[in-house]
Amino acid sequence: MKIKNLLLFIAGSAMILSSCGQTMTGNTKIKTDLDTLSYALGADIGNSLKNAKIKEINYKAFLNGLTDAIEEKEFKMKEEEIKPYIQKFFTELKEKGLTENLEEGRAFLEENKTKEGVIVTESGLQYEIIEEGTGKSPSATDVVKCHYHGTLIDGTVFDSSVEKGKPAEFGLNQVIPGWTEGLQLMKEGAKYKFYIPTELAYGQRVRPGGVLEGNMALIFEVELIEVKAPEAPVKKVN
Repeated sequence: MKIKNLLLFIAGSAMILSSCGQTMTGNTKIKTDLDTLSYALGADIGNSLKNAKIKEINYKAFLNGLTDAIEEKEFKMKEEEIKPYIQKFFTELKEKGLTENLEEGRAFLEENKTKEGVIVTESGLQYEIIEEGTGKSPSATDVVKCHYHGTLIDGTVFDSSVEKGKPAEFGLNQVIPGWTEGLQLMKEGAKYKFYIPTELAYGQRVRPGGVLEGNMALIFEVELIEVKAPEAPVKKVN
């Protein structure tokens, strides 16, 4: 079957299900290669829309647009307006998300700083001491070995050396400012919990597609295992 006919089949099947008030469930049987491909394409498009933070869709209009494109019918809006309209929508969606994340993070930190045991530095970094260490403290140019567990303010894990089962090593001047400042407060063997405002985290510099979004405040539980001397710069060979 040609791609055009395949897409028409997908669109037509979706329209029939929609008009009959039916939805596909986990009990739907996939019997043929065409069924498998059709379902995979639908699931892939659905995941893409979900990852793009599309929370509401007029499915009838969506399928009409899909069918008009495949059947090469006249669009119900000017074709040159389609991409700019979508781009404008996603730009506004991103800006809205950035604003919401910033406000939520600031509200969380404002409340969190009043909790017993939470210390606030001049930069706005918040931390609490889970366990003090007895070793040496790193400087901003040292290499550190540590375990960490990073979450969003709602508890969603986005990165964790603990879950990976292997400590991380890195130069302290090569990480986010909240880490550079925070780990210098620790001694080897210590475990702290950091509450990091977006200005000391990743700001808006976040790759799209993951749970970590721009302007998010972050929480890290960090155990400082070892402080190492700075890595020697690589000498150029003439």
